Amino acid sequence: MRSSILVKAFFWLCLVAITVGSLLPVALLPAQSFNIWDKAQHAVGFGCLAFFALLAYPRDPIRKCAYLLAYGGAIELAQAATGWRYGEWWDLAADGIGIAMGAVAWWVVRRTSRTAY
Repeated sequence: MRSSILVKAFFWLCLVAITVGSLLPVALLPAQSFNIWDKAQHAVGFGCLAFFALLAYPRDPIRKCAYLLAYGGAIELAQAATGWRYGEWWDLAADGIGIAMGAVAWWVVRRTSRTAY
């Protein structure tokens, strides 16, 4: 069950991008090309993080998901401390939903793929 370096690099790149994007002032972020609900952005972002985290590091998936949820909580606390962003517990709930969806997607891919991840 070897994960490629490319998958690991993509996971870490996504983690850094989400961290930076979550903590920058909104005025410094690029304009959105389409407007989607904030909670959907959280769910999609953390769903992708969970999927690629589990592809890259498939051992102990429950622990990996718990770490990602703790990371989401840390971002919300950091946002609350910035003064220019707002930490919201509903965002953390959306992160958790995204993590669950990403984990289910990983499980399906793992079960249906000819090559084990």
